[in-house]
Amino acid sequence: MLTNRQNEILKLIVSEYIKLAKPVGSNLICDRLKCSSATVRSEMATLEELGLLEKTHTSSGRVPSEQGYRYYVDNLMKLKEISGEDMLKLQLIFSNKQLELSDCLKQSLEIVSDITNYTSVVLGTKSHDNILKEVNVIPLDNSKMTVIVITDKGFVEHKTIDVPGISLDEVKKTVTLINNLIIGTPIDEVSSKLEFEVKPVIGNYVREHELLYNVFYNVFTSFTNMNVDVVGKKNILKLPEFNSVDKVTKVLDKLDDETIENIMEKDDSNDVKVYIGKESDIDPDMTVVKTKYRTDTEEGTIAVIGPKRMEYDRVVNLLEFIKNNIENK
Repeated sequence: MLTNRQNEILKLIVSEYIKLAKPVGSNLICDRLKCSSATVRSEMATLEELGLLEKTHTSSGRVPSEQGYRYYVDNLMKLKEISGEDMLKLQLIFSNKQLELSDCLKQSLEIVSDITNYTSVVLGTKSHDNILKEVNVIPLDNSKMTVIVITDKGFVEHKTIDVPGISLDEVKKTVTLINNLIIGTPIDEVSSKLEFEVKPVIGNYVREHELLYNVFYNVFTSFTNMNVDVVGKKNILKLPEFNSVDKVTKVLDKLDDETIENIMEKDDSNDVKVYIGKESDIDPDMTVVKTKYRTDTEEGTIAVIGPKRMEYDRVVNLLEFIKNNIENK
């Protein structure tokens, strides 16, 4: 256990380094905590020996180590209140009854990315527990329609598609065939059932059977796949930690491949989790803060990705706020 003074010094160094991205010297700590320079230097040396602070090559000041950030998050951090302006922006989204849950998630995380200058991620709903209840279509004009998929748990997915040159009658025949053959099928088995039960017979009923089969196959495939939305990727380019093109490229690649899905699915806990540095699986200078949300019909994960010197107190509270509003919407 650290002493009260050591806690104060570590907390101050973490806070200042998060703000300025510059090593924190003993003079600033002496001024803030009204301690002698000898006392401060001694305590900083102790914190360094404990592995909570590190000394840089270019400065006599100290920066928090990965272990120091972890100690700060677990023992010293107090959540920062959301400002009135930011609260209003988020409440406007959640009070809009016209918005689908997926739109609420994306728009709220766009705001988080905007106000924090970090990157936000939504891992979409898991649909494997859902069973297909109904498929319907709404014609929009001569060449477009919206396909609506409804599950037994009340989950509704819609996708607008182009079907140029195909009559509404042909589309309706296809929907009727699909409803007759695959209603009651678990969502993650629908694509397979389309291929082996619908595809062999659709040509007997529908002229444009190949095009329509492919349209509905793609709709169900996109429905069952997990959708990852990454917002604010360009914010990574602004971080002083990432002034190397090679480093930026590696991080951006991980946000585009399976790495991000693996990170988002790590730990099934409902709490807000903080993965610092190497724990993030992205880069030693990055942090991932994430939490799961669960409603009666859906579940998914939301996260904020930023530098190791992240405003943890602010980000954790923002994610808690969004999660609570999603679960109570």
